[in-house]
Amino acid sequence: MACFSPLILALAACAGDDVGADAGFQPVSVQGDGIRVEMKYFTGDNLVGEPLDGYRANHCLLVPVAAEALQKVADDLARRGLGLEVFDCYRPQRAVDHFVRWAGAPEDFSTKSQFYPREKKSQMFERGYIAERSGHSRGATVDLGLYNLQSGESLDMGTGFDFMDERSATAFPLENPEAVRNRQLLKDSMAAHGFVNYAQEWWHYTYKPEPWPEQYFDIPVE
Repeated sequence: MACFSPLILALAACAGDDVGADAGFQPVSVQGDGIRVEMKYFTGDNLVGEPLDGYRANHCLLVPVAAEALQKVADDLARRGLGLEVFDCYRPQRAVDHFVRWAGAPEDFSTKSQFYPREKKSQMFERGYIAERSGHSRGATVDLGLYNLQSGESLDMGTGFDFMDERSATAFPLENPEAVRNRQLLKDSMAAHGFVNYAQEWWHYTYKPEPWPEQYFDIPVE
């Protein structure tokens, strides 16, 4: 089935056998409202080392209920002088397929030191870092961190985004107490508005209940 998107606000499901109605995704890209969008897979600053298929713009798309909840989180944090730095939102299935191809390709080590220094690329599936389907493709999952609204500096979260290592687990006993506090602040702030953390990654949150729990969309981000 061919996929097309005349409007980014009217997306149809298109991923293998998963075909659904209008997903109603909406953009979250209002830099002035305490949300800074830095989509890592639109750039080469990521685990794969190149832009992923399907990312054609620096836009964060989410289902409306998740986008609205995320803005409420940002509003709460703004009172502390903090904002949300968004790394990934809706992820097309073709981008997930790009991950899978990368994981199966011969090792070139170009991103290993930055993103998985203690892990083996060949074990990415086994270790749960990469899968053939991603919750991001359902439009209610977001990867993000915190930044200082005044200085624009990212807060210390203990590791970088997409750092494939046990130290990225949200509750990992880090030696840096500031990073521990920042992770807990992010978790508490997100939980207050319906987002559930994936324990293996401090940056990964899904709004519950998901409007499309069984769908995997494949419309480009543009």
